Amino acid sequence: MKYEIEFRPLAEVDLFNIYRYIARRSGIDAAGSYVERIGDACQALELSPKRGTRRDDLGRGIRIIGFERRIAIAFRVTGRKVEIMRVLYGGRDLGQALKE
Repeated sequence: MKYEIEFRPLAEVDLFNIYRYIARRSGIDAAGSYVERIGDACQALELSPKRGTRRDDLGRGIRIIGFERRIAIAFRVTGRKVEIMRVLYGGRDLGQALKE
């Protein structure tokens, strides 16, 4: 049974910012590849949405999975939908980012 994956607006902004950051430093090919792999990791949640660490301290039903040691993907499962809430690079403050 597959879940629908939905990127919240701030998660889309996060992906764009990650792309832009990497493109400036390593080129558009590297940036595109990296953001595509992040997207693939998010899409994999359609088959196993209960992965990750549950972080109710950050918000009701919030889960976090890591990606390639640098990215934290924050999401929530509601019904048959996985909402990708934030895609945070580096050591960003998860609590603060989820309040935005």
